[in-house]
Amino acid sequence: MPQPISERHPLRQLFGTLVEQAFTRVLQEYEPNVLRYMVNLLTEFTHIDNVYRIRDARGRALREVAEMLAEGDVLLNATSFAREREVHRHIGDFTLFWSGVYPEAMPRLRHALSKDALIDYVQQGKKSYYIVSTFEEGEWRHEAPLFRRLSERFELYMFGLNLVRQGWERLAREHFERWQRGLQ
Repeated sequence: MPQPISERHPLRQLFGTLVEQAFTRVLQEYEPNVLRYMVNLLTEFTHIDNVYRIRDARGRALREVAEMLAEGDVLLNATSFAREREVHRHIGDFTLFWSGVYPEAMPRLRHALSKDALIDYVQQGKKSYYIVSTFEEGEWRHEAPLFRRLSERFELYMFGLNLVRQGWERLAREHFERWQRGLQ
């Protein structure tokens, strides 16, 4: 597993600025826990090992939501409720990331021959975050409301993440144009 990206890393700071602009100015989402969660999701998912961090018993990275669902089910593969929670949290993150940041990748992720062909990523993401929100005891009690909110406002946060992508693409274009002008 890759090392976590530090709080002071420029990439995390960039995502922080873009999330704040998109979520507070456009979506009028002022919940600090949501904003932090989005920044962390974007930052951590810059490393492909985090996107596909759920592994089966043999150590194989699971690339499809259908496989993750089996891995997160205590009646099938999950060895504990903590594992169930971990996998469902990842399914929520995975589906939110792909449907929000890279919606054009959805046909490839859910192609006709894949196990995910019949899975609605939005509905499954909402359901998985809801499942995580039901873990309201002990160490998870303080996080339950955040995951309930992620479940309830999933589509809004998808839109917010797409706005963040538009923001970084705009910055990249502006930087490239300045670089081009410098060459002339």
